[in-house]
Amino acid sequence: MMPLSGQLKGKKVLDFIEEMFMGKVLKKALGIAVLNALSATCWQLRPPLDYVIKNGVDAFETLTLPEEGYTVIVGALTPIIKRVKKGKNKFCILEMDPVTLKADELPFYKATDRAPEVLPTADLVVITGTTLINDTLEDLLKLTKPEADIVVVGPTASMLPEAFFQRGVNLLGGTVVTRPDGLLDILAEAGSGYHFYGEFGERVVIQKRKGS
Repeated sequence: MMPLSGQLKGKKVLDFIEEMFMGKVLKKALGIAVLNALSATCWQLRPPLDYVIKNGVDAFETLTLPEEGYTVIVGALTPIIKRVKKGKNKFCILEMDPVTLKADELPFYKATDRAPEVLPTADLVVITGTTLINDTLEDLLKLTKPEADIVVVGPTASMLPEAFFQRGVNLLGGTVVTRPDGLLDILAEAGSGYHFYGEFGERVVIQKRKGS
C-alpha cells in the first residue's frame, strides 16, 4: 500500500527526502521521485555547465557495444538485451528473478550473487535505475573496473548526476515530464511510458561534458 495515500498533497519536500532513509521501499521511491522533480527545476533555473542534457534521446540508442569486450546488463532491460542478442557481443544478464527473462535469454542469466565475479571483467555495464530503490547500486559500482563504461537507466535515474559521475557512471538515461496533468491521466488509466513519451514526457540522456 502506498504510504499516506491521499495525504501527500501539501507535504514538505524535506519530509519526503528524510523518509527515504526509513527502510521502506515505497517511501524511498517517493523520495527519488521528488528529487527527480527538483532536479528538473534546477536545470530550468540554472542550466548545467559541466554536463550535457539531451532531451528526446533514448539512452539505449546512444550506446556503443564493445565488439571485442564484455557487456554486463544488470536487470531485465529489454531494449539493450534485444540489441546485444542481435550482435556477436559477449554478455550476461545479472537479474534477481530469472522468470523475467525469455527462454532464449536464460543461457546468459547470472544470479546476482555472481556480481563480484562478472562485473570486474565488464567493459560496458548497463544498470537498471531500480538499483537506487533496492540499495544495490553503490556496491555494484564498486565492483566495476575504472576503465569500464557505466550507464544507469530508468525513470529513477533522472536526477542531478554529480554523485553518479563521482562513482564512475558515464551516462544516465531517464525521463522528464513535460505535461504533468496529461501524464497523470495516462497513469490513472494504467498507461506506461509507451503511451506518454513525446506528448506528456520525454526520454533524457545526461552525460559528462568532454574535458570535465
